[in-house]
Amino acid sequence: MYAIAVNGSPRSGGNTELLLKEVLGELDTAGWDTELVKVGGTAIRGCIACQQCFKNIDNLCAVKSDNFNDIFTKMLRADAMILGSPTYFAAVSADLKALIERAGYVAYANDHAFSGKLGAAVVAVRRGGATHAYDTINHMFQMSRMILPGSTYWNIGFGLEKGDVLEDEEGLANMRHLGKSIDWLGRSMKASIDSYPKS
Repeated sequence: MYAIAVNGSPRSGGNTELLLKEVLGELDTAGWDTELVKVGGTAIRGCIACQQCFKNIDNLCAVKSDNFNDIFTKMLRADAMILGSPTYFAAVSADLKALIERAGYVAYANDHAFSGKLGAAVVAVRRGGATHAYDTINHMFQMSRMILPGSTYWNIGFGLEKGDVLEDEEGLANMRHLGKSIDWLGRSMKASIDSYPKS
C-alpha cells in the first residue's frame, strides 16, 4: 500500500514536516510505500474555475504551469494521503489551500476519484487557530467521499521554532497512533476498496 504526505509548509525541516515524518515512520514500519512531498513554497496557484477538468475528464488540471499535476497523480495512486500545514492566521498555508482547491475539484470532475481513500489532516501551530486549519483539510476529504481515521486527539502539534514539536510528546504520540490507525484501517479496507459506492 502507498501513502503520500504533503507538506504545506514553505519551511524545510520545520514542525509540519517533523509531524508528517512521525506518521510516515509508523507506516514505513508496517511495510507501506511512503513518500513525503513538499508543496509549501512552490508557488502552486489556486483554482481558476475554468472547469476544463469537467470537459477533459483526464485526471489532470488544465493549468500546467506548476507542479500540481505531478502531486495530484501521486494522490490518485495513494491508498492514504496525509495533508499537513502550519497554522497561518488560523488557516492552512496558501500553497496547501491551492492544492486542496484544485485536487478536490479535479477529483470531483473525474468521477469522484478520491472515493474510498484514507485522508488525514496534520497541523502544526504555535498557539491558536489549529482547529480551523484542521477542519479546512478535512472538509475536502469529506466532500471527496474519503474515509478519515481517528486518533487519540486532533492531529495537532505545538511549536514555533524548527524542532519545537519534538518537545510536544503528546502531539508526537498522537502522530504515531495516527500512523497505526491508517495502517489498520487501510489493511481492513484493502479487500473491499474497489467496491466502494460511487453514487
